[in-house]
Amino acid sequence: MVRPPEPIRPQNFIGLGDEIAVGEKQPLHPPAQFLLAEAGIPGLLGRIVFAYFIHLNSQNNMSVLLTYMPDIGRKRNILSHLGDIRKDNYMASSTFHDRDGYIWYDGEMVDWRDAKLHVLSHALHYASSVFEGDRVYGGNIFKLTEHTERLFNSARILGFEIPYTVAEIDAACIETCKANNIVDGYVRPVAWRGSEMMGVSAQETKIHVAIAAWPWPSYFSPEARMKGIRLKTASWRRPAPDTAPVHAKAAGLYMICTISKHAAEAEGYEDALMLDWQGRVAECTGANIFLVMKDGKIHTPTPDCFLDGITRRTVIELAQKRGYEVVERRIMPDELPLAQEIFVTGTAAEVTPVGAIDNYTFTVGDVTKTLMEDYDALVGKNSAGKASAA
Repeated sequence: MVRPPEPIRPQNFIGLGDEIAVGEKQPLHPPAQFLLAEAGIPGLLGRIVFAYFIHLNSQNNMSVLLTYMPDIGRKRNILSHLGDIRKDNYMASSTFHDRDGYIWYDGEMVDWRDAKLHVLSHALHYASSVFEGDRVYGGNIFKLTEHTERLFNSARILGFEIPYTVAEIDAACIETCKANNIVDGYVRPVAWRGSEMMGVSAQETKIHVAIAAWPWPSYFSPEARMKGIRLKTASWRRPAPDTAPVHAKAAGLYMICTISKHAAEAEGYEDALMLDWQGRVAECTGANIFLVMKDGKIHTPTPDCFLDGITRRTVIELAQKRGYEVVERRIMPDELPLAQEIFVTGTAAEVTPVGAIDNYTFTVGDVTKTLMEDYDALVGKNSAGKASAA
């Protein structure tokens, strides 16, 4: 069962503002000691400042260190050495607003730092925004057109038209990956209403489209993928299909996902399990869920109030090719402990086993492992450099 360590925090500080008192001996946590040694910071003062910086917030600052450390070998050594440190987002690097690169913005490739929008943009206030998440494996964007078509459908559900064709957005995604030298990464197309009108009604707002791409080797760490992530049942529920545009990948629908994931992480879990408005099992905050039951069949909730994920459909096809029967039905929470295996699927999560849900524990079984391998083979994972972005 996977239980991430508690966040690394300084203990027993003396004085105002948590500063270390003169003469006090404050031992560094092992991760901080290792990072200090690997960083190769010259000078005693520099090493002291750097050590204190890492010690105060190892988890947050580790990604910054890895981003700007020029020695690739040291980066890999750190990630290997810190295998037990929580790395839910270990693929993250510098903050997303301040980095080198290019973003496709309304038909033009602009410098990453210049891709900005006005604070009175309608999408910022009224959530009139839709987005996609695509994965790049070995230079190829997996199921690119399916994702782009869903982006356009989401926009139509929200009542606006994207001012480009599907083919043009596909080409822009590929161009963005090439501009940023993305081999294995993540692509984020987003469309939103602009700032021409401020109010609930926004018929005359301009529709903007932007596409960003960045390196992203994995959503969960390799260790978590093999041991199984831990889920906490959320208090928030997916809305009924007649109360929200549940089949659009709309920004506003992820508000309760963020709240739920934060609450789960605060208790040491990797993600939250969402129920629907009737108390049935629905999905995770960004992934669909599957249960391997005692009858050998794979059961998954009917996507009536959440997205029928592209990865979800892909894994169902892979399972059927293997001879597994996949059953889509309503699943109640009290059925969870009856499952032999549980796994989740998503563009970011890929196929990830579940090791625990609340107080129930599960093993990573043969069905899950087989589908993980089949999915990795299908997307061409670990084949970086063998293909071009096309």
